[in-house]
Amino acid sequence: MFREWVDKFGAAITVMDCEGNILDMNEAACNALSGGRSMIGENLMKCHQQASIDKMTDMMKNDHANVYTIEKNGIKKMIYQAPWYKDNGGIGGLVEISMVIPFEMPHYVRKPQN
Repeated sequence: MFREWVDKFGAAITVMDCEGNILDMNEAACNALSGGRSMIGENLMKCHQQASIDKMTDMMKNDHANVYTIEKNGIKKMIYQAPWYKDNGGIGGLVEISMVIPFEMPHYVRKPQN
């Protein structure tokens, strides 16, 4: 059951360990990367520039997320990268979620109800 919803989720999800090795990817992530599921076990640090490696290292060292949007081939995506945690509370690596979003979309400010 768990794997089914993850694989069919409408965004690409990639999980890596603290050394940059890909631990898992859902179906959308496999479809987005050349090599697909065979990329599991490969090291992401090998295919990123130093600035990206520094950013990933900083996210794990200082326990924070990195969120931004990109546009490629007329498609806009939101990228959300954040640490994931082991059972003992320590950082186990990073998760990246990449989802297609509309160029224009509503933004709501929710006020707490008293």
